[in-house]
Amino acid sequence: MTYCVAITTDAGLVFCSDSRTNAGVDQVSTYGKMYHFQVPGERQFVILSAGNLATTQAVISQVKRDLRDNAPNSLKTMPDLSEAASYLGEISRQEQDRHASPDGPNAGASFEASFIIGGQIRDDKPRLAMVYPQGNHITTSKDTPYLQIGESKYGKPILDRILTAATSLEIAGRCALVSMDSTMRSNLTVGPPIDLGIYPVDSFALERMRFEEDDEYLRSLTRSWNQNLIEAFDRLPPLAAETELDLE
Repeated sequence: MTYCVAITTDAGLVFCSDSRTNAGVDQVSTYGKMYHFQVPGERQFVILSAGNLATTQAVISQVKRDLRDNAPNSLKTMPDLSEAASYLGEISRQEQDRHASPDGPNAGASFEASFIIGGQIRDDKPRLAMVYPQGNHITTSKDTPYLQIGESKYGKPILDRILTAATSLEIAGRCALVSMDSTMRSNLTVGPPIDLGIYPVDSFALERMRFEEDDEYLRSLTRSWNQNLIEAFDRLPPLAAETELDLE
């Protein structure tokens, strides 16, 4: 299982992903799920991936080959982020079809994959899009300035409560990490290392951070969030019946 989230604000973009792909009793496998592509000073793209590992790795490999070979269709030639998302979706569908031949040894297996692609092309503003396994995509909206793929339900409430277009990149980055922490706490198949990418608008540069399981900042964030939740809960107004009955 995987969890990835991307956030858009007036100040730029934030990307966050875990790196766990398998978590059995005696085996934990990790693979990075954040990929960065750039033409310095001209365009920046970040791709987050979730789903079948064979499909996601094949898709990313094709994206890299198209860039290396100066293919007519590549992240270097896409006129806008929507076209880049369609390009990514087409590659994904082709790879899924190739792996899932109905007559092959993998008949009946699922090779679906989802992606988030975000970034900025010069003379356009930063944008995000989520690419579904079917190849189509959606973008963020005024009311929902973030996109999620993978195990999304546990990390969603904090995003809904905190994020607005005016949120700073610092706050958005912390919000993404708390969202990830909430997911890891409720689903052990999501886990570190955690990759965080921050892209300030018009900077054409991505700041990347990686937090290992024993990272002191990550541990401090978890402790602080847990303690603040407990304290906030204790300050909630009492039930009406509690004013009449001794419920302690």
